[in-house]
Amino acid sequence: MIADLDRFVAEEAPFWKELEGILNRIESDIAWRMDMAGVRRFHYLYQRASSDLARMGSFAADPELRFYLESLVARSFSEIHESRGRTAGFAPFTWFFRTFPSTFRRHFRAFALALAMTLLGGGFGAATLHLDRADKEILLPFEHLLGNPAERVAREERGVDRNLASGKLTFSGYLMTHNTRVAISCLALGLTFGIGTLMYLFYNGVILGAVVLDYLAAGKGAFLAGWLLPHGVIEIPAILIAGQGGFVLAGALLGGAGGLPLGERFRLVRGDLATLMGGVALMLVWAGLVEALFSQYHEPVLPYSLKIAFGCAELLALTLFLSHGGASGKKSFHGGANG
Repeated sequence: MIADLDRFVAEEAPFWKELEGILNRIESDIAWRMDMAGVRRFHYLYQRASSDLARMGSFAADPELRFYLESLVARSFSEIHESRGRTAGFAPFTWFFRTFPSTFRRHFRAFALALAMTLLGGGFGAATLHLDRADKEILLPFEHLLGNPAERVAREERGVDRNLASGKLTFSGYLMTHNTRVAISCLALGLTFGIGTLMYLFYNGVILGAVVLDYLAAGKGAFLAGWLLPHGVIEIPAILIAGQGGFVLAGALLGGAGGLPLGERFRLVRGDLATLMGGVALMLVWAGLVEALFSQYHEPVLPYSLKIAFGCAELLALTLFLSHGGASGKKSFHGGANG
């Protein structure tokens, strides 16, 4: 009897996991909509799980397995027969704290690719500048980065009055606009089958790597960390998530083994792309405000240790948010009857 139960679980567990995955997405992403084929598949999986639950009566199944299947069937029944309207309105807090991080995790491989390309570019930029300092003007497109880092640091630390001057919000608006253009470019270049997104992320990494090496070689690591960390730990991940969106778009363009037409593939990812870019927009607003109103204040106005601690706290909060935000608390079944 136990052997029969093990075989039964082995055969049916993939269908249960598929149904559980659909339910988790329905419950965590209020903007997601299934097409007709998805609805038919969901209904089939629900009927199969209900039949499996009825068949469990002929087995001496352990209580945990039975509870798992009962919960799965109950959740499915609730979703099929619920009367609340999912189109009643947009819930911004639910979207930001649940939909955005769960969408990010669903496409994590695309994010990992964006991160890898940026790191590869960073290594290339640092190595190139290390081998030939004359390449600095080629690698760094921003005029304020072309001078001697030590001279810039001395000038910034002496400029107390300038650091306290007005116009910070105007500068913040400029930064948000510039970074938004970069993010949109990362996404849009996904239409080049992802090649443009790869190149753009690599180039951004080259600039970042060259800047880091330039300041570290000048012995100005504390200034660099105090300047970059407060806004960079949000701004850089935002650009990476935009690149993630570009790769998701490229994946839809390239297609896969499903054989769906191009229009259908785009329709399936458009909600996720909108969610990712909406999150990017909010992250860039925060990063722009922090850069203009906090990062640009240097010692003796603000100690570098405070700015570095602030940046580290932001990075920790962002990591926890993206890795755990919107995670379902539902219990999941991972093994056979005897676990």
